[in-house]
Amino acid sequence: MSTLIIFGLLITLMLTGMPISISLGLTVLTFLFTMTDVPIESVALKLFTGIEKFEIMAIPFFILAGNFLTHGGVAKRMINFATSMVGHWHGGLGLAGVLACALFAAVSGSSPACVVAIGSILLPAMVKQGFPPRFGAGVITTSGALGILIPPSIAMVMYSVATNTSVGQLFMAGVIPGLMLAGLLGFTTWYRARKFGYPRLPKASFAQRMQALRESFWGLSLIVLVIGGIYSGIFTPTEAAAMSAVYAFIVAVFIYKDLTLKQVPKVLLDSASMSSMLLYIITNAVLFSFLMTSEGVPQAMASWLIDAGLGPIAFLLAVNVILLLAGNVMEPSSIVLIFAPILFPVAVALGIDPVHFGILIVVNMEVGMCHPPVGLNLYVASGITKMGITELTIAVWPWLLTMLVFLGLVTYVPAISLWLPKTLGMM
Repeated sequence: MSTLIIFGLLITLMLTGMPISISLGLTVLTFLFTMTDVPIESVALKLFTGIEKFEIMAIPFFILAGNFLTHGGVAKRMINFATSMVGHWHGGLGLAGVLACALFAAVSGSSPACVVAIGSILLPAMVKQGFPPRFGAGVITTSGALGILIPPSIAMVMYSVATNTSVGQLFMAGVIPGLMLAGLLGFTTWYRARKFGYPRLPKASFAQRMQALRESFWGLSLIVLVIGGIYSGIFTPTEAAAMSAVYAFIVAVFIYKDLTLKQVPKVLLDSASMSSMLLYIITNAVLFSFLMTSEGVPQAMASWLIDAGLGPIAFLLAVNVILLLAGNVMEPSSIVLIFAPILFPVAVALGIDPVHFGILIVVNMEVGMCHPPVGLNLYVASGITKMGITELTIAVWPWLLTMLVFLGLVTYVPAISLWLPKTLGMM
């Protein structure tokens, strides 16, 4: 009964158009004040202890690094490198977009940042070269979603905070699924470009490729710095985030010189604004999780599902359906922080690996970012392309279908997620 009241209250508040973070906080306070005898002091205590985790510090640092790179011309050089490598294939610029998004994802940790950085440069170039605007929008909107699957990933840090799973293991587990999805999106792009006879670029010479690699070297080195540093144990994911922020600042301001010192305060302010919004959502989600646990909701759900004889296969299918439906009305960070603590105990009880479960949730979040009505990438792409959400929804469907097929693969083939961390001896 308390579960119905809690979720009923939350949904009602969300339907009024109230921000999710405030809806979560108000739901918790209303329920605690009127229906429980939990001392209200514990709420204040939980507010502070909830975000007093070392891993959470990674979020503002990755956001800051992403903003330095977005404003600092790194994306432009990555696009040039990607174009020199695959531009001569069918749909060359589209394929370059997928590759550039994969590379930028490995330094930014954010999907919207990927869409903005790559899309704002590549989409006008694609239209100019003769690609239909819908084709370019479909490629960039969906490839931008790689930002939360290829490590470092802000969504993975949030899952780690919600379930106490190792961030390092999650980062390594995201590498192969990320590369696989990039390959599948690239194949969809190539197939459609070949089918409709979209333009190709002249093949770049070896010298041109080397030149593009040299120009993008400093941006690409950040991938090695972050992933290599975490794997070799030189620093933790949080320290890697701080390192990447400092590195991105040096590259953007002193090496590429695309960002002046006068512009740095604006980048810092934008990053602080984005970080505070996410941290506010996390704080309220931690409160909501505390309320759910104190009311015994996750435990009751776990025992109910196990008593109902729901095996791992049926449970994972149910999880995908729940998360895809949630993706219709909520943005990814809120979904991870609300649903992970509820579904996680059930997954563990059914013998599902926590790291595999985390990757499955992240892939669901990727799909959610690309479909209406709340698909974050759709809104970002809409701002760049000046296309309506309905038109963009039609544009992304071939790639969205590819992502759904991939979701099925990740769900039922755990080895895709677990092979690399196990091979590296991290699990």
